[in-house]
Amino acid sequence: MRRCRTIDRPAHPIRRLMTERIVVGMSGGVDSIAAAALLIETGYDVIGVTLELWQPPATEAQPPSKKWLQRSCCKVGVARYVAGQLGIRHLVRSASENFYASVVEPFIDDYQHGRTPNPCVRCNALVKFEELLAVADEVGARYVATGHYARIDTDEVSGRHQLRKGADPDKDQSYFLYRLTQAQLSRLIFPLGAWNKSAVWEKVAQFDLPPDEIAESQEVCFVTQGDYRKFLETMAPESEQPGEIVDEEGAVVGEHRGAAFYTIGQRKGLGAIGGERRYVVALEPVDRRVIIGPETALYRQEAAIEEFHWVSVPPQSAPLKGAAKVRYRAAEAAATVIGSPDGSAAIRFDAPQRAIAPGQSAVFYDGDLVVGGGTIEVAR
Repeated sequence: MRRCRTIDRPAHPIRRLMTERIVVGMSGGVDSIAAAALLIETGYDVIGVTLELWQPPATEAQPPSKKWLQRSCCKVGVARYVAGQLGIRHLVRSASENFYASVVEPFIDDYQHGRTPNPCVRCNALVKFEELLAVADEVGARYVATGHYARIDTDEVSGRHQLRKGADPDKDQSYFLYRLTQAQLSRLIFPLGAWNKSAVWEKVAQFDLPPDEIAESQEVCFVTQGDYRKFLETMAPESEQPGEIVDEEGAVVGEHRGAAFYTIGQRKGLGAIGGERRYVVALEPVDRRVIIGPETALYRQEAAIEEFHWVSVPPQSAPLKGAAKVRYRAAEAAATVIGSPDGSAAIRFDAPQRAIAPGQSAVFYDGDLVVGGGTIEVAR
C-alpha cells in the first residue's frame, strides 16, 4: 500500500487557516454538535446547516408542538438552540423531495421486490452531502463537515482521496460512506475521525441538553415507529400480498401476509413450523412465496455485487485480497474481490457467511482503507 499524506484540511488533529469558512451538517445529534464545537475552537467560520429530510404526519402521541420541533431524523430545534449557544449562523434547507425520491421510494421498492435496502448509504451519497455541498457553494465555503466517524487522507503518489475507518472501532461509520465520489471527498472533513464516543459525550455536556433529545438516533431515521413493517403498512399498504410459506422442497408449511415483511435470516414471526428452528432463506415476491429452511441453509460463500464503487483506489480487474462485511454490524471476514468491466464485482469469502441478503451493501476493506463497495445482487 502506498504511503499517504493528510490532505490540506483537518483530519486529526484539526489543522486549517484561521477564519476559513465551513458548512457543518447539524442534525441536532450529539456527533454533529461536537463536530461544530471542535471546528469553532480551531478558528473556523462555522455555518451550521440542518437538512429537513423527513417529517412524518403528526399524531396524538407525537404532535408537532413538541419542545424542540421536527423530532424525526433532523431535530431542527436542537440544532438551532446549539447554534445559538455556539454563536454561529444556522440555516435550514428543505431536501424532502430529493430524500423521498432518492431514499424512501427505493426503500419501499426494495422490500416489495424481496431485497433488504440500506437507505443510509443512498442518503449519504445522493442527498446529504450533495445538499450540504450546494449550501457551501451558496455561502462561499470550501469545505463541508459532518459528525461521521471516518477519516480521509490522500495517496501522495496519485493524489487520489482515500476513505478510511474511524479510529473508534465501535463507532466507525465508513461502511455507510463507500459511495462517496472523489469530488465529494475532496471537500469533506470528518472532525470526529480520531475521536471515541465517550470523549464526544464529554464535549457536548456543556450544552446541558435533555438526554432524550440527544439520544443515539435509530439506523433508519425515517422509520420512526421502530419497525419497517409498520412503515410499509402506512406508506405502502399494497405490500400486503398474502402467499405461501414453503420449505426448501417446496412443501407448503404456512401462510404469510406479504413477502415484503420478511428478510433473509429472519426467524421471528414464522410461527410454529415443525420442531426445528426455521429461518427465511429466500424470497420470491413475484410468486408470493417465502422459503424457509434450517440455519445451515443461510450460509453462502460468494456474492455478486451490483454497481461496485471503487472509492479509494482506481477500478481493479485483478483479484484483490482483503476483508469484507455484508452488514453494518457484521464482522469483517477475509475475502477476495474481483471487478468487472461493466462495473459489477464478485466477492468470494474464505469461509461461508451467514444471511447475505440481496439489497444490502457489501463493503471491501484493505486494513483500515475502504477499497469500495456495492449492492448485493445475489448470494451463492
